[in-house]
Amino acid sequence: MLILSHLLYIPLCLYLFLVSTNGTQLILVNNCRRSIWPGILGNTGNMTPKDGGFHMKSGDEVVFDVPNKWSGRIWARQNCHFDKTGKGSCDSGDCNRQLKCRGLGGKPPATVVEMTLGSLTSSLHYYDVSLVDGFNVPVSMRPVGGGIGCGVAECDVDLNICCPSALEVKVGGKVVGCKSACLALQSAKYCCTGKFADPKTCKPTIFAHLFKAICPKAYSYAFDESSGLNKCRASRYVIIFCPPQ
Repeated sequence: MLILSHLLYIPLCLYLFLVSTNGTQLILVNNCRRSIWPGILGNTGNMTPKDGGFHMKSGDEVVFDVPNKWSGRIWARQNCHFDKTGKGSCDSGDCNRQLKCRGLGGKPPATVVEMTLGSLTSSLHYYDVSLVDGFNVPVSMRPVGGGIGCGVAECDVDLNICCPSALEVKVGGKVVGCKSACLALQSAKYCCTGKFADPKTCKPTIFAHLFKAICPKAYSYAFDESSGLNKCRASRYVIIFCPPQ
């Protein structure tokens, strides 16, 4: 991972000072040593910015606006190869072999940033970094310039390094993702479905405890709301892939 330079924020701060938006501004930063291909999925009834996918070289910043009450998810794809028509594949987070995800989610395991930026009944924003679909890239989300009642959602450690062998996903002998227990074992007990679709019956597994110990500010399993979910009221957020530790 790179050390995120303070110089990165000089042009960014000038830009934010000059630009006013309706809705919420999201700033994506690739602080990883290699390129990533972010995927974006708007929830049902929500628009999907940038057709759902694009390329970011190491050190790149991308800024875009989403409307009030927008909800959706953002994740990173790694080691992607696309032809001129936008068809290809990624080692992790792939969305049906397309550069532009256009309404498709990423193939797990993938670290997912989830957000609901206001609703019909509340102006509060809710956001989290989720490991429910497993892990592929460290990521964080935080407000820019402060906000009311805001926190940091993040998993800033490379879980691929310490992933249990039963959960590893490898490409060419290299670990590119770490499965969740749900994905690996396909059991209602681990997926919090069926009779386990309740926080009283679905408890964190040994794997969820491991993820939580390493990334305490991320969702480790489906009902991990006590410390995984953040509430905020801000106009801008920065999402950093491979955030500095």
